[in-house]
Amino acid sequence: MPAKTIKPTESELEILQVLWEKDKASVREVHEELLKTKESGYTTTLKLMQIMYEKGLVSRDDSFKTHIYQASVSKEKTQQHLLGRMINTLFGGSSTAMVLQALGNHKASPAELEEIQLLLNNLKKQ
Repeated sequence: MPAKTIKPTESELEILQVLWEKDKASVREVHEELLKTKESGYTTTLKLMQIMYEKGLVSRDDSFKTHIYQASVSKEKTQQHLLGRMINTLFGGSSTAMVLQALGNHKASPAELEEIQLLLNNLKKQ
């Protein structure tokens, strides 16, 4: 799926997160995971997953009595697309402004800071 067509809603992203973690799951399995963090009706989850299937965000194996769903879009491509959109729309195209905002509002752990420093060092070498 071309990156420009990846436009999941917030609820669809929550479902994708479950599918990325589990690889494949039934509506019931996805619904049970979602219930751990928010109230949601089973029929709402079912309808969202049907819409996601129509949009091409998930694939569905209906060879069993219970339909099994799998994400059709990769986590990495979706993150890249949404991050790019966010940088362009919220930060005027400046990834620096986005990083400064993120680090200014979120206390990074020493391990996270070390990982960021390694990334910066690698970028400087390029």
